[in-house]
Amino acid sequence: MSSDQNLPNAQELPSWTLNSRLFDEERMYAYVQSKAQSLGLPQTLAALPFACEKHRGQVRKASEPIPYIIHPLTLACHALAMNLTDDDLLAALLLHDVVEDTGTPLSELPVGDRVREIVALVSYNTYPGEKEAIKAEYYAHIVGDATAALVKCIDRCNNLSGMADGFDRGKMASYIRQTEKDILPLLSVVKAEPAYNSAA
Repeated sequence: MSSDQNLPNAQELPSWTLNSRLFDEERMYAYVQSKAQSLGLPQTLAALPFACEKHRGQVRKASEPIPYIIHPLTLACHALAMNLTDDDLLAALLLHDVVEDTGTPLSELPVGDRVREIVALVSYNTYPGEKEAIKAEYYAHIVGDATAALVKCIDRCNNLSGMADGFDRGKMASYIRQTEKDILPLLSVVKAEPAYNSAA
């Protein structure tokens, strides 16, 4: 008897509905806030309300509009789930899109110079030129900084996990190719940093 005979036919399979809203932003906010308080992470505590205010009214690309803040909160929750509790990293994850997507100057971020440096590295609009023309320079700078590389990798993981609900097939294929070309090499930088090796 073939094992194929035990498989259900297509009509018997359950149908799946994509849901772009997997998490609740208020619960994620409370979780990150409580962890930051218990671990004594002042920059993360300052970045939380700042990111929420700056992203207010923005939505993610998806079949249904969801608040944009879900994205940076998810990145911070992923980092905490991997036992990454560095204040610079968590604050940078929360703020990684603020400069690029809201036009907020780096100098206004309520964090120290190191977090501003990380955010600058992962923000396309801090480089001169059009996005497509500066990609090589952009990734060349990120590859020189393990924390920025980790921010970019966690960001891309989250974007990949939700792309089926916001991209057409051509865009998904292009995004995967670009991930293989530009993001996967960043993992070697992340792995070389002892504090990030397990996360990588």
